[in-house]
Amino acid sequence: MTRSSFLSAAVALLTIALASTGCGSNRTLQSVTLTPASADAKNYPNGQVRLVATGTFSKPPSPSPLTSSDVLWCAGAAGACAGNIMPNLTVDQNGVAQCRPGFVGTATVLAGTKSTAMTMPDGGPQLKVFGAAQISCP
Repeated sequence: MTRSSFLSAAVALLTIALASTGCGSNRTLQSVTLTPASADAKNYPNGQVRLVATGTFSKPPSPSPLTSSDVLWCAGAAGACAGNIMPNLTVDQNGVAQCRPGFVGTATVLAGTKSTAMTMPDGGPQLKVFGAAQISCP
């Protein structure tokens, strides 16, 4: 075996070894927790409640903070985002929730991973793994 073919084989084996250990760790999201779990919007500046999502995973590091690239934020209930209906509150992709003007009551904020399940034509996305928080609106 020549020196160059030996080096090529060594580089190929090293690449395979690194790829098998560094990628595909099968670390899966098991649950999502939102903080605060409940809040009264009147106690926050401009009624804007900043929520934080934390994920519990099957492998370390866990728990870990989740970002807008990890989860979808929405208003909804029972793991389903509101679709073409106007929800009682809005939530942006940074987890900032705000009550709709004139709404009085409690609304639910969800953060989670989208399911591949079909939704009703007017419905919003179903969430596979998600957390929920309750927001009281004045």
